[in-house]
Amino acid sequence: MLARNNMGRSSRLLTKFAALYGTALLCALSACAVGPDFVSPNAPPVTHYTHGTDPTKTVEAEGTTQRFTPGAEVDSAWWHLFKSPKLDAILEEAKANNPGLEAAGANLRQSQDNLRSGYGIFFPDINGDAGASRQRSSPAALGQKSSGSIFNLFTLSATVSYAIDIWGGERRMIENLGAEVDMARATEQATYLTLSANIANTVIAKAAYHDEIEATKQLIVMQKEQVKLAGLQEKAGTVPYSNVLSLRSLLASYEATLPPLEQKLAQTDDLLATLAGHTPAEETQPEVSLTDFTLPNDLPISVPSDLVRQRPDILVAEATAHAASANVGVATAAMLPSITLNGGYGTNSNATNNLFAAAGNFWSFGAGLTTPIFDGGTLWFKREAATETFQQAMALYRQTVLGAFAQVADTLHALDHDAATLQAEDEALSTAEQTLHLVQANYKAGLNTYLDVLNADVQAHQAKIAKLQTIAARYQDTVALFAALGGGWWNIQPEDNSSTIEKSHSNSRDSQ
Repeated sequence: MLARNNMGRSSRLLTKFAALYGTALLCALSACAVGPDFVSPNAPPVTHYTHGTDPTKTVEAEGTTQRFTPGAEVDSAWWHLFKSPKLDAILEEAKANNPGLEAAGANLRQSQDNLRSGYGIFFPDINGDAGASRQRSSPAALGQKSSGSIFNLFTLSATVSYAIDIWGGERRMIENLGAEVDMARATEQATYLTLSANIANTVIAKAAYHDEIEATKQLIVMQKEQVKLAGLQEKAGTVPYSNVLSLRSLLASYEATLPPLEQKLAQTDDLLATLAGHTPAEETQPEVSLTDFTLPNDLPISVPSDLVRQRPDILVAEATAHAASANVGVATAAMLPSITLNGGYGTNSNATNNLFAAAGNFWSFGAGLTTPIFDGGTLWFKREAATETFQQAMALYRQTVLGAFAQVADTLHALDHDAATLQAEDEALSTAEQTLHLVQANYKAGLNTYLDVLNADVQAHQAKIAKLQTIAARYQDTVALFAALGGGWWNIQPEDNSSTIEKSHSNSRDSQ
């Protein structure tokens, strides 16, 4: 039974090898390359991102309605739509000095150089050799008893070798290097997009922290007035001393919220300095407020079929799959015979003045064939491993696409909900401020208790902070939409430069 199983397994293995060699022979006769021909995967068969239909606009909040335009182009400098010169200046400096962007550009140039070097395999290798030596012969090695002689030997020679790419393995290797260039280019684009989005989000967060600190300081001033008033009332005997203590406690709690906000503000400054390629000690960030931004009203929404050609992370995943596909061809070609042509020509002489005499000339020409016969299944399973790597890369590609579509959908939902939340927060703040003014007036007139003032104070402060946070979230979710759509790098004008990092360096040189 065991013998029959082994014979069956061997028979199946031989059948696979026979099919492989038959396919390889057909490829050789038709000048094709072994292995799969990579084809860019199709986009998911959907026409929108969210369940049902995509939203066309948000509700109006603070007099602004954001409208979504399907198929509209994404501006390559989308941050200009926020109309913030401070944001523009920080971004330009970061693009010129960010080490991560510089490293991504160097990685792209490295992969391009590797591709150029790879093309050398399609040309013959020509090598020259020159030598001079002094030797003593040994006639004993030839069975002679005479004494040896001492002589000089001068040699000039050249050799040529050329490997014939019968199965296309070398072409698949070049295909792999080309895919690595695509991967490096998409990685550079992803770095550029991530840097732009991170800076925009950090500047918006800095503005929100600044405004929250200012709002808290105003509340503290107001609370100090309440404490002062309560102290006068306590001295007059109209309120108990416990009222003064309660107001002082509330004042202290408000003052305690300032250090954490100031710490977060300092952290945004440190982060912006780092992203701009400086240490925090070298860079002073400008003050910025949420009022320094204008919310973009018209937002582009790329059609789903275009998204897979725009998102850098999807392009990286596709290039990774392409490289894995080419490696299957390389592994397949390694299992097949290889043919190498080689030749050599040279001359030697015992004296330099006779170096080019005809008697000293020698040459050779030939061809060599090498084929694997038995390697314990090493080459076969290397090909199987390459195939599985390709399957893994395609699965990761599909996962990346799904994540990208979900990110766009999440951002559309977030913008819609941000507007609705801001609308409610604006109304809540307006009501809270009116209530606070009324309660304070009544408190001075003795119609309300200190507890009423405390409650109104807390509600007004919470409403203002909540509104500031919602405004910041609305701006940041708008940034997230541009990032989710790919950032518009494909709309950079060709004359600007072929590379996003080269473009940023060009702008930096011009400004200097």
